[in-house]
Parts: sequence; structure tokens; C-alpha cells
Amino acid sequence: MVFRNKNPSLFKPFWVLSVLALLCLSNTGEARQPFACDPKNGLTRTLKFCRVTLPIHVRVRDLIGRLTLQEKIRLLVNNAIAVPRLGIQGYEWWSEALHGVSNVGPGTKFGGAFPGATSFPQVITTAASFNESLWEQIGRVVSDEARAMYNGGNAGLTYWSPNVNIFRDPRWGRGQETPGEDPVLAGKYAASYVRGLQGNGPGNRLKVAACCKHYTAYDLDNWNGIDRYHFNARVSKQDLEDTYDVPFKACVVEGKVASVMCSYNQVNGKPTCADPDLLKNTIRGEWRLNGYIVSDCDSVGVLYDNQHYTETPEEAAADTIKAGLDLDCGPFLAIHTEGAVKRGLLSEIDVNNALANTITVQMRLGMYDGEPSAQPYGNLGPRDVCTPAHQQLALEAARQGIVLLQNRGGTLPLSTSRHRTVAVIGPNSDVTVTMIGNYAGVACGYTTPLQGIARYSRTIHQVACRDVACSNNQLFGAAEIAARRADATVLVMGLDQSIEAEFRDRTGLFLPGLQQELVSRVARASRGPVILVLMSGGPIDVSFAKNDPRIGAILWVGYPGQAGGTAIADVLFGTTNPAKVPMVNMNMRANPARGYPGRTYRFYKGPVVFPFGHGLSFTRFHHKLAKAPSQLSIPLLSSSSINSTIFATTKALKVTHTDCNSLTLGLHIDVENTGTMDGTHTLLVFSSSPAGKYWSDGKQLVGFKKVHVPAGSQQRVVVGLHVCKHLGVVDQFGVRRVPMGEHQILIGEDLKHSISLQADLGDIIKS
Repeated sequence: MVFRNKNPSLFKPFWVLSVLALLCLSNTGEARQPFACDPKNGLTRTLKFCRVTLPIHVRVRDLIGRLTLQEKIRLLVNNAIAVPRLGIQGYEWWSEALHGVSNVGPGTKFGGAFPGATSFPQVITTAASFNESLWEQIGRVVSDEARAMYNGGNAGLTYWSPNVNIFRDPRWGRGQETPGEDPVLAGKYAASYVRGLQGNGPGNRLKVAACCKHYTAYDLDNWNGIDRYHFNARVSKQDLEDTYDVPFKACVVEGKVASVMCSYNQVNGKPTCADPDLLKNTIRGEWRLNGYIVSDCDSVGVLYDNQHYTETPEEAAADTIKAGLDLDCGPFLAIHTEGAVKRGLLSEIDVNNALANTITVQMRLGMYDGEPSAQPYGNLGPRDVCTPAHQQLALEAARQGIVLLQNRGGTLPLSTSRHRTVAVIGPNSDVTVTMIGNYAGVACGYTTPLQGIARYSRTIHQVACRDVACSNNQLFGAAEIAARRADATVLVMGLDQSIEAEFRDRTGLFLPGLQQELVSRVARASRGPVILVLMSGGPIDVSFAKNDPRIGAILWVGYPGQAGGTAIADVLFGTTNPAKVPMVNMNMRANPARGYPGRTYRFYKGPVVFPFGHGLSFTRFHHKLAKAPSQLSIPLLSSSSINSTIFATTKALKVTHTDCNSLTLGLHIDVENTGTMDGTHTLLVFSSSPAGKYWSDGKQLVGFKKVHVPAGSQQRVVVGLHVCKHLGVVDQFGVRRVPMGEHQILIGEDLKHSISLQADLGDIIKS
């Protein structure tokens, strides 16, 4: 059933009201029985692993010591078995919460007291807000609803979200799930959302356990006959360190995520789930993951069955566990691990180590602490799902994620007095499920674009295309008539999951089918201003619309979530002031000699329609630098040994040769609103390093802030820069260095500042 409403910000779905009437006796989710250590079970309540006063590692060791090898092996997979003799229930590890509690994984189901959950905008949309506090707040709401559903017996506590892969190629069908193409932005999103999901409980306790996926260099699903199960991503050490691994490192080091998922693909000839350099040495060793490593679903089977990486299944089981894999999403390890132990390919200690990581996370979640209702978050229940506050946040997230790409001649905002009749046209003009993208659940309710606009004016609706494929133009004439009759025309076009999705990469970037023809014909026929609204996860080449003088404004709304229609209408009417190359080539940097233009805004050298970070407002902002250093001396560690020849060649210091923790600086920036309308401004700060032979000197995002500035006033913003992280570069060997010399800091579009970095070499340099 589709639930619709006129004002989602004030809306309580009728099913929540009826559920509350039925459940007025309790809101604690008493349907959830203790996972383990039930105080009513006299056989287990005195066991050492059930004693909450003991350190978790002691309890984990005691539990593992009580398990047989066969029991241990059946706990290595996502649908872990029950161990009745120890009072432990079975557990499904696979749940999803990409932008709201989802029923994609078998660990979560909707129904009964929980018919739906708040569905926020798809990640690519929310990331466009450049608002770290919003991302964390969304995570807190999602985990509130997840805990409530766990207490009610409808969900687990381990959520395999977020997806923080770099959106390298715009044709990738899953780019919508990610924070986008910039590694700094993706890293900040990852850490913020994870902190919101996992909470800040005492003693490393977790509200829910998040998981950053898919590690690493995974951004191809099914393109031109090449699929993710067979793809070997050939990645340089430079690109791995400088781009692909950045958000995962931020997720682990800054977000303290409880899990990382390895991907289907190979990286430089090795399956990621069987590569000890990636798993054991990097994630757990260098980054110090406090949690478990899980495979993407059936990827252990894939490396044996599809990639033929090992000769026997037992070798595949042994290779993955010894590489650092702790949990298999799929049956492979349950079937073949015992054989690997019997053949001497794997020891029981290896199995114990994997189990220690998964059980530790379960204990941090309180799953071995007895009665759930007596624990932190045990009071959450049905009335904590789809609350008015949660739905208002979904609306606010959609408003902040919408990007105004073009506003020719002040077309927007529309006026309720001048634009009393609006033609609403296009295949996405009255959609519901399309707005929540993929890896979504069941939304609390929907407001479609048509319904949202109808709150402001009378509407004339023509879908014109039966779906986004838009394969014929039989209904275009009716759309042209509607545009002639209306005071303004809004075309809601774009994509949906039939065009871009998991295992569905695009072959081109244009609007599907005859959508472009529809836009152009309606624009010619329209009596009033024409606004093009693009609903999509991946980018669309709308050069034709940008260059069409009859199209006054262009909005990109992503997949805006359950309240998308309200948010779109609020921007349209000014209630909200908005702030062919082979896909398998994994190189980020351009190579003109080979006709390769590069990937993402940092390295792409070709023409663009709208640049990264581009977005307009209904008002104007001006930046002024109030305080910032113009030079900085980089001290060396006393133990450093600098090769003078290498330093003379590169003019850059290894970050390991200096105390990076002490190298921070602040940019104090005054943001002035010189227009006549209050507005929220996204301040973007980029840096450009001194030219070097071994790295790119193009600009890269190093910081951003969201600030609300009333008309005619100014606000001071401080953007912190970490020298090693934000002014550093990565050479062709994957070594991070800090170039000496003039670094250009680009603040917004109207301000530049130079910072000179000089090495304090002293007597440390060696020849």
C-alpha cells in the first residue's frame, strides 16, 4: 500500500496510530527474546561469557572455548546457527541501512508493529548537502529505528552500510549509493554516518554495528560484457592510496566502524577477500579495525567458482580466513572450512581468531547481556519509528540535497500569485518508490512531485512517457497542450532503477529514450517559464537544456526520499533557498597520449556541463579571508633520515618524516550574504599543490562548511586544514608526501590564498 500525505513534516501515518492503540501496554518490544544469557535460563546464566562485569575479551575467549569445531564453523556465515546447549539463538548478520532501515537483507522484515521506516534521500543526494552534522543526525535516527525494530523482533543489529566506494565512472549503476567522486567528501560522509549509526556508548558499546563497503576499487557491476565477478581492477599504488582507500581509512580510523566488507573483484590479480595485504595488513594492521571483516555475498564462492583463484574449495576457505576474513555472507565457509582444517590448510586457531572478531562485536552490541529491554536502547519501540521529527529530518535532508544548476533570468522561485496554474509533466512527475532509490525499505509515506506542487498551485498533469525508457511520443501532444495552458511548466525527467542499479551500469549519459525530445517540444510550446527537474543518481548530460534559452532553470534532485515531492516544490516556490572511454580502466589520472581523459573532477581534462561543487542560490554570497597563515615551517622528526638526492628531485617530504599530528592550521573566513533573501551557503575550500613531476597539481577538495546567513549580514566560518592529509600528495609509488613551496587555497569562487610550506631540515638531511 502507498501512503500519501499533504504535509509529511506534520504527518503521523495512520498505521502508527492504530499500532499504538494496540500496543499501549508496552513500547519496549517484548517480542524480542534474549539472544543469549537469558537470566531465566538456569543452565547458562552463570557461565563466564554471560558475566557482564568481566572484560569482553575474557568473555569471548570463554565462549569460544566451549564451542566444538563444527559449531564454530557454522558461526562463520551470515545465517549463524543456534547453539541451544549454551542458550545461544541463531542470528542473521545481513541487514541494510543505507539511507533508512531496509528489507534488502534477510535480517530485517517489515510487518506487524513495524510496517515501514523513515526513508531518507539516497546517499548521493544527501552527500550533495555537504553537511556533516546532517549526515550524523540521519545516522542517529536510522539507528533509533533499527534498535526499535530489533527490540520488536523484526531486525538485527549489524547493518552492512554505508557504501563508500568512489563514484569513479558516471555510468556505474551503484554510484547513487555512494557519497560521490571526491575522496575527502566520501571519507567525511563515511565517518559522520557511521558515528551516527553506532552511537557514542561507554566502553566501546555499540548502538548498532555499521559496515563500510565494498573494499576496494569496486565500481563496476556489469558493463559491456564485463561483470564484477570476473573483473580484475588494475590499480596503481598511487591511485589506491590517493583515491580508492581514502574513504575506507576514514571510516575505520575516524568513524571507528565495526566492520568492513571486501568486494567481489580482484585488485591486481588477487581477490580482495583473499588478500592479506588488504585485509590483515591494512584494515586490521595499519588502520587498527576494532571489528570484523565480512565478504560481499557469495564472494568467497565467486573467487573459487568464477575466478578459479584456487584449485580446491578448501584452499579458497583457508586463503580467505588466513587473509583476515571473519565472516562469509554465503554458505561457502560453512561447507568447506572443516575440510580445510582436516587437510592442514587451516588451523582451529585461525577459526577461533575469526570468531573472536565477530563475537566481540555482538558483545559490544549487548547481545550476550541478557534481557534486551533492560539494556541501553531497550525502551525503543514502534512509537520511535516514523515519528514526525524523523520525517521532518527526511524532508530537510531532501531540501539540502537539491542542487540548482541553472537559473536563467531569475526564473526561480516561482510566484503563487503569478504562476497559479503549473503544468507538471514527465515520467517521474508522480512517482513514489522511484524517489527512494535502491537498498531502501518501506517508506512511512510519500509526497510525489505532483502532490508537492499542488500545495502551491493548481496543476495540470501529463505523464507524457509511460516510464523513463520513454520509447514512444504518442502522448507528447497532450503534454504540449498542457504547457500552453499553464502559467509555468515543470518537467520531472531522469532515471530510475530500470536504468541504473546494482548489476546495471549505463552505456551512455543522455536522457533515456525520447525524453530529450519531450523536453524540447514542451519547452517550445510552453506559455510560461520552463523548469527541468532531473531525478537520478548518476549524472546526466543535459547540454541541450543548458543551451536552450526556453528552459529557464534546471534542478538536480537525486533520489530525494519519501518527502521528495515536498522538497522539490519548496525549492521551486522559494520556501527553501537551495543551496566514451572504457569503464574498466581504473587509472584516475589523464593520459592524453593514449586518449584517456582521466576520472573524477580532480583528474578529468575534458569538457564538463556543470563542474563539481556547482550550485546556485536565490541570493548572493561574498567571501573575505579574516585570518590565515601565509607560511608554515615543517619540522622533521629527529629520527628521520632524508635522502638529499630524492628531496632535491621531488621537493617533497614523506609524511612519515614529520609529526603530522602537530601540523594543523585554520582558515577564518567571513561569509557575507549580499542579496535580499536569507540563505544557507555551502562553503567549499580546495587546494592546489605546487607542480610536481610525480603527482597531479590539479585542485582537490580539502574542506567544507554549511552556514546559514541572513540577508545583509555575515557569519565567520573556521575551516581546519590538516597539512599532511589536505596539502599532501601521493607519488607513483603510493607514498604520501608534503610538497614544499606555494600551495594555492581556493575559497568558493571568488577568493584565493597562498600558503608557503618550507622544510626545517636542520642537520638531519643525508646525502
